[in-house]
Amino acid sequence: MAKILMKGNEAVGKAAIEAGCRYFFGYPITPQSEVPEYLSSELPKVGGVFVQAESEVAAINMVYGAAGAGARVLTSSSSPGIALKQEGIGYISNAGLPAVIINMMRGGPGLGTIQPGQADYNMTVKGGSNGDYHDIVLAPASVQEAVDMVMEAFDLADYYGTPVIILADGLIGQMMEPVEFNYVCKKDLPPKTWALTGKGEGEKHMVENLVIEAAECEAWNKRHFEKYAKIEANEQAWEEYLMDDAEYAFVSYGTSSRIVRTAIGYLREAGYKVGMIRPKTLWPFPVNAFEKWDKNIKKYLDVEMSMGQMVQDVAYACNDKNKIEFYGRTGGIVPAVDEIVEFGKKVMGGDK
Repeated sequence: MAKILMKGNEAVGKAAIEAGCRYFFGYPITPQSEVPEYLSSELPKVGGVFVQAESEVAAINMVYGAAGAGARVLTSSSSPGIALKQEGIGYISNAGLPAVIINMMRGGPGLGTIQPGQADYNMTVKGGSNGDYHDIVLAPASVQEAVDMVMEAFDLADYYGTPVIILADGLIGQMMEPVEFNYVCKKDLPPKTWALTGKGEGEKHMVENLVIEAAECEAWNKRHFEKYAKIEANEQAWEEYLMDDAEYAFVSYGTSSRIVRTAIGYLREAGYKVGMIRPKTLWPFPVNAFEKWDKNIKKYLDVEMSMGQMVQDVAYACNDKNKIEFYGRTGGIVPAVDEIVEFGKKVMGGDK
């Protein structure tokens, strides 16, 4: 398929359709409103169903129902809207159902701003609902990568029986870039023999969520964590940029990583041996990347559009909180290249 120029929000909507999604339940909120707008027009053309629910709470529970029936289902929102969906996300996660959730983050807390942000990291990666659980979290840094990750997300969701969250900042949703749609399923997906398909007098299926007895609930959680261990072993993903001779490494994701990439070019011209580890999966966090390069790295330079929510995971990955320096902008402010260059020079000093 030839490349076409698309806005990020519309591109992820088309990617979902290309991946076989036929159900969307959501509610408009800036900066992701073009996702439901696009799908409201395009889903019916392929026999799909679009519903603008009366609220985010209603939308996520519709997703729960469709996922329980075995459908490929999508919802999207932005920061405070995702916060409203957290109870439903927890229920879907506990039930072990596949669903894809897109969060085009904006500044916060609360209603915050409509400008891009990355301060939903903890809510998403650490789990915004109650109890012990994880969801797979993918972090695109371009519109093309957002397209590819949405397509992959449906396969990961079906393969592992879990929600997959696309965590992107609002710039990814609003920018226009050339993209292509070449969906190929890369996993041997199991049949959905568990789905609630309304078989009448036939085989009965049930999606469980409520476990009353403490011992049973503990066993339930342990089964989930056996699945999570497999995901951590198999699905860590990251990009290495100019790491072969690096003595310092930026760590950044999403739009922040694009700014860092440009800053690295200037720092390299100035003689600094610096590269970048860019997490593509925020959960599971790519600890393997740090194990690979840590012996060569004097300092990690964490750059985010938040007050440092990823720092703790970087510290865990390198097993040394003293090796991390942080620079962040928040509330919807995007850091400039020269800010990152100056931050890098301050940390590295005359170490060229």
